[in-house]
Amino acid sequence: MSQPVPPPSGNPFAGAPGADAPYAPTPPPAPVRDNIGLGLVAAVVAALVAAGAYGAIGGAIEREIGYAAIGVGFLVGFAAAKVGGRNPALPVISAALALGAVYLGQLVAIAVIFTKLGDLSFTEYFFNHFGDLTKVWKEAADFMSYVFLAIGAVAAFAGAKKAND
Repeated sequence: MSQPVPPPSGNPFAGAPGADAPYAPTPPPAPVRDNIGLGLVAAVVAALVAAGAYGAIGGAIEREIGYAAIGVGFLVGFAAAKVGGRNPALPVISAALALGAVYLGQLVAIAVIFTKLGDLSFTEYFFNHFGDLTKVWKEAADFMSYVFLAIGAVAAFAGAKKAND
């Protein structure tokens, strides 16, 4: 005589490993992302893209915007940490790259303004007269120019910390 088969319980997990436990098994932890090289590449790419956008906006309206400097920094830090993980060097590297990105964006803005005023193209100003752009930046830089540089660096550090929270 064969044993009667009990009716299904309606629980899709009945009979699964750990089903007799009073709680569901915990999922395995997420893999640790700690690739500083990849994070650095992401930060450099984000810095170049953000510098171009920051400079284009600044040149189009012919002034600097503090919120845009915050955006540049946050983007650089966030990209580095999301791709590179929790490496403690990434926030510091991001801050340095954001500082450079804001400076480069300010140079792009000057080149855009000169393009509107002169007869040379943006690429001619930016690549053939880069030394002249840096001289103009040094002459035109005021307290707020340095504040925007600092804001970008602080935002990058914060963005890198926030990305892994």
